[in-house]
Amino acid sequence: MTNTSSPAGIIRCKAAVAWKSGEPLKVEEIEVDPPKSYEIRIKMLCASICHTDILCWNGHPLPLFPRIPGHEGVGMIESVGDKVTDLNKGDMVMPLYIGECGECLNCSSGKTNLCHKYPIGFTGLMLDGTSRMSSINGETIYHLFSCSTWSEYAVVEARYAYKFDPRVSLPHASFLCCGFTTGFGASFREISLHKGSTVAVIGLGAVGLGAAKGAQMQGAGKIIGIDINDSKKEKGKVFGITDFINPRSSGKSVSESIKDATGGLGVDYCFECTGVANLLNEAIEGSKVGLGTTVFIGAGLETSVELKYLHLLCGRTLKGSIYGGVRPRSDLPKIVENCVNKDFDLDELMTHEVSLDEINKGLEYMKHPKSVKVVIKF
Repeated sequence: MTNTSSPAGIIRCKAAVAWKSGEPLKVEEIEVDPPKSYEIRIKMLCASICHTDILCWNGHPLPLFPRIPGHEGVGMIESVGDKVTDLNKGDMVMPLYIGECGECLNCSSGKTNLCHKYPIGFTGLMLDGTSRMSSINGETIYHLFSCSTWSEYAVVEARYAYKFDPRVSLPHASFLCCGFTTGFGASFREISLHKGSTVAVIGLGAVGLGAAKGAQMQGAGKIIGIDINDSKKEKGKVFGITDFINPRSSGKSVSESIKDATGGLGVDYCFECTGVANLLNEAIEGSKVGLGTTVFIGAGLETSVELKYLHLLCGRTLKGSIYGGVRPRSDLPKIVENCVNKDFDLDELMTHEVSLDEINKGLEYMKHPKSVKVVIKF
């Protein structure tokens, strides 16, 4: 049944705008258009900072400016397009950067979460090739992926929004939009992690901690956490890490340290969560000859890496992953249920909190050794 609620007009609100690569964000008034037929407009209530937002701020993967970063967040639907059928004004939703039509070749295969009909929006525009945001003087402002959550209001295609259980706190729901879910999902969607598996997780940010917790819940026997910050050792234990390695202290390469911790064999599964290009080869070499699988889920400034083919020639597998392979409508409900049941403690991820006006302070907090997630309150 078609929703009969009509969209409101243009809204003026505050947003954090990146005008040039790496320059401080400017919190200013912008205009947000009403949603078109298959879209919704969301009043943002909470957002969070992900390292991918910092990449966007620095012009990666495409230098699209002016732009509003942010792809983690939650809010209440303020208005809906006339052809939106399954969401209504007042619903609490998580805007996501991938969709799931359930009908295209990829969706029907059940093997991937990369939908053909609702792809990742690398162009900074909506599906129709236009933006819903502009400066007060009328200049087009680019989105980040399909959302831009560092704005008091955001417009997204309805199929990129997930209506979540209100028992989940706003910050926790925000973390599930990308970071934690990316790591957590990879442990059961991208691989078939068997009970007693040995696992290494390189980088103990929100993604890495999610991967560790997912591996623990899948029955991994040894989970090695690797990070250059010793403060992540205790944090890692909360999410299932059994062994911790600081490469700067060990005096050995990451792959050598992993092998030392596994009797020289390497691990069954290695999750590379930093996006640091040279660590991908270390991750592959740290997995078992003939049996090891490396899942690459980190995003970094470098867009290419020279792989040492001999590592793969010796029977290892390399798997790339977006959002941990999680399908928004098929898999996310179970993860939200895990959150409701307190199967993992997402309070442990939140280390700092700022207002939208303090967004540049939040970006500085991300540099702190103990920082995991910075929450933005509206």
